[in-house]
Amino acid sequence: MVTKTEQKNTESAGAVVVAKDNIANPAPLGLLAFGMTTILLNIHNAGLFGLDSMILAMGICYGGIAQLIAGFFEFKKGNTFGATAFTSYGAFWLSLVLLLVLPEMGIIKPVTSASLSAYLFMWGIFTAGMFAATMRAVIEMRWIFATLTVLFLLLSFNDLTGIAVVKNIAGLEGIFCGGLAMYLGFKQLYQETYK
Repeated sequence: MVTKTEQKNTESAGAVVVAKDNIANPAPLGLLAFGMTTILLNIHNAGLFGLDSMILAMGICYGGIAQLIAGFFEFKKGNTFGATAFTSYGAFWLSLVLLLVLPEMGIIKPVTSASLSAYLFMWGIFTAGMFAATMRAVIEMRWIFATLTVLFLLLSFNDLTGIAVVKNIAGLEGIFCGGLAMYLGFKQLYQETYK
């Protein structure tokens, strides 16, 4: 960082000051963290295995913390959309795990089906707003946010109605959404790695 005095001295000497951004692209980290965690939770939603500590730990560490880190670096890079998306969905994963774990610890009352439906519905509304902001983004980004909007709305409907098949359909749709995020994460990583 150049102080005002240093900048003034440099300018008076006729030198050009160039600020270089040496921060790596945080998007692959955020996309892969989101994608992998989403796939694992939705394999559970599809009915292939139960909800256990593997999913919860992934939700805290990779879906939550890693996405928050990616989001903070997106702020540093000046990418408002990426910062909003990664920090929001990182916070989503952390809050979801807390909703599931804190009642088991006796700290709070368990969430009701109606309140969980409202929680997921609000995330669906948020995601629909984010989807609207992707209209000038790459096609993969648009598909990620479109399918994520549908996923939240399906899960909300499932918790509201209790129709088990809806959760299974949401699980399959969520696996697709997470796969898209992983694809875009690897695509960006490979483009930078191999120029």
